Amino acid sequence: MIDVRSDTVTRPGPAMLQAMMQAQVGDDVFGEDETVNALQRKAAELFGKDSALFCPSGTMSNQIGIKLHTQPGDEVICDQLSHIYLYEGGGIAVNSSASVRLLQGHHGRFTAAQVLDNINQRGDSHFPNTRLVAIENTVNKGGGGCWDLEEIRRIRQVCEQHQLALHLDGARLFNALVARNEAPRSYGELFHTISICLSKGLGAPAGSLLLGSKEHIGRAHRLRKLFGGGMRQAGYLAAAGLYALEHNIERLQADHRKARALDLELKSLPYIAAVLPVETNIVIFTLQEQVPTEQFLAHLRAHDVRASSIGPRTIRFVFHLDVSDAQFDRLVEAMRAFR
Repeated sequence: MIDVRSDTVTRPGPAMLQAMMQAQVGDDVFGEDETVNALQRKAAELFGKDSALFCPSGTMSNQIGIKLHTQPGDEVICDQLSHIYLYEGGGIAVNSSASVRLLQGHHGRFTAAQVLDNINQRGDSHFPNTRLVAIENTVNKGGGGCWDLEEIRRIRQVCEQHQLALHLDGARLFNALVARNEAPRSYGELFHTISICLSKGLGAPAGSLLLGSKEHIGRAHRLRKLFGGGMRQAGYLAAAGLYALEHNIERLQADHRKARALDLELKSLPYIAAVLPVETNIVIFTLQEQVPTEQFLAHLRAHDVRASSIGPRTIRFVFHLDVSDAQFDRLVEAMRAFR
């Protein structure tokens, strides 16, 4: 089966499993798991941040980050396609009691000027206090597009001028770093907190990290407890994360190559209406109006391909380390066979 529903469907390979089995573990809630501590140190050093906190999921690390920067009644600025708004169960409202100001960016990427235009006037009791700007890189629903680092620098300047925090949902940040040949520390310098995911393109079975200052991560420990995120002997999972950071970053280029190759193929197929710009490992395309979505997905399943719909006649493919070159060729054959 060729599974391109998401890059979360990967399974640990033999080397990652071996690393997990050899992990030195302890009770992480007491701070005594050596492997978790090593992972947190490595991630923090990679981005030039003081500290890091290992969490079960990217949703949790994002939600902790949001709660760190807001008080009930505050407002978060993010794009209308943001994962924190669309796909985290209403967590901004439930966990932080904050409201959201949605921006309409370009495939999920907004500008510093848009941020500036949407900051509420302080001291006016009619409006929530704008406290946080949140960016997602790469943008999942925007087709895996990468942010321009200079625009982020301009957004950071706006945040400094108006005493706003800046949070990065970096679930697929490593895809952006590889695609744009950028350094992790460039992001560490710009964001107050960063969430990175280990269980997407990097191939770990679970786990994300929240990065920030010592003060932020100290408070984040309590919030993780509040959210039920203590995992005790979590070193077995942390070992997979360490392996992923050490071995699975540069290979993301292979996923990007497959996505670009499929982009070219899609543009030659008569039943494809449009394809979002392809930059990393995500391909989002729209079927012609006369093509039923379920019929197309059923055709793929008949050819041992699992894919998912993310909107009316809109399909998303995500490439990852468990899609081989031979499987990619079979996927293309299945696409060509659809009538």
